[in-house]
This record gives sequence, C-alpha cells and structure tokens, in this order.
Amino acid sequence: MNHQDIPPKPATPPRTGSLPKVPGGDGASAPAPESITWSQQRQDPAPDRHANRRPAFWKAFLVVVILAVAGSLAWLAVWLNSAPGADTAKSEAPGVLQTAVTPPATPQPLPRDGVAPAAYAVGDCFKDFDPQALTSTVVPCDTGHSAQLVATLHYPDSAGYPGADSLKAKALEVCQAAKLGPAAKQFQLNYQRSFPSSTSWGSGDRRVDCYVTADHGNVINASVLP
Repeated sequence: MNHQDIPPKPATPPRTGSLPKVPGGDGASAPAPESITWSQQRQDPAPDRHANRRPAFWKAFLVVVILAVAGSLAWLAVWLNSAPGADTAKSEAPGVLQTAVTPPATPQPLPRDGVAPAAYAVGDCFKDFDPQALTSTVVPCDTGHSAQLVATLHYPDSAGYPGADSLKAKALEVCQAAKLGPAAKQFQLNYQRSFPSSTSWGSGDRRVDCYVTADHGNVINASVLP
C-alpha cells in the first residue's frame, strides 16, 4: 500500500457544525434546545425617531400660517383706518357738479328781485351781490352786475353733514372745475365760495356754489361763461 495515498490524520477532529455539543449523561450529544438564552441582553432596533416628526411639523406650519394671516388682516385694518382721507370718504357722499348753463334758469323777465339762494341757477348774474343775504337781485348778464354763479355742486338729500372744513375744501374744488369763457379776461375777477352751515344743512341745504365777483361794484357787463 502506498502510504502516500492515505491522508494523514488531523491533529484535531474536524468540526461538524457551528453549534457546540452539549455533553449528556450517557456521553452522547444532546439534541439542540428549543430556545437559547443569550449571555448578553439582546438589543432591539432603535425606534424610528423621525416617524412622528411629520405630523408635528405640519401642525407647527399651520399655526405659523394662521398667525401670519391674522397679523396681515390686523395690519390692513389699521392701515385703512389711518389712511389719509379715510374719514372724509366715509362722511362725504358724491355730489352732482354743474358747470354749464342748463335751463331752466331764473325765470324771465329780468331784473327779478327777492330771489332766494335755493333758486339760483348756474349762469345767473347778480346786482349788488351779497353772499350772506337771504335774497338777491338777478339781472341780465349784459347789464352791470357784480357776481355770476359759474358752478355748483348738489349733495344728495340723504348725505350726512360732512363738516365745515370738508365743505370748504369741496367748494374750492367746485371753483377749480368752473369753465370760464373769453369774456372773463376783460374783467378783474375773484372766486367766491358759498357752502351750507350745519344749521342750513339741517334745513335741507345741500348746495356748494362758486361765484366770480368784482371788487368794485357792478362793473361786469357780460357773461363770463363759455
């Protein structure tokens, strides 16, 4: 026999498995146990710390959005209440502006005495005009006169009293809107404004009037309107 064909015996017996043999009472190998108790405590996988972050994130985001919207609305309300002219816009109603002669004017024949301001019409010319007088004398515009009504604005009957300062400013706007003709250049004229007092407003006066007047009596002898 060729001894080279027989592999030499190993120095130690070969392993037959990865589990150790537990010696039994009869020297045989005991069967594998149904459960194994580990010498070190088994570590469970760490819980997912990110699992609950998404609901919390959306809640926080929603709170931020609500606070931002509420803050924007509050700022807008403050800005609207403090904006220049906000009170004026609430207190003033739009009026009807008239800057041209529209029939019927003061009835003919002229001159006519004792005409009340409520009956004045755009284009009327007045002799010895006094804006504080209860009545005036309306004359033909081609005769001597001292004033002519060139523009007027009527507030609605339902409008509340805007206040003296507001009415004064509105009367200035009415005069600025007046359209004068070439004859106005022949005379030295001034604008004169007239607007209701709180008492006359309570009595139904809603007119804001603009006149052109002469400083030296009845020196105007032509209509200054186009």
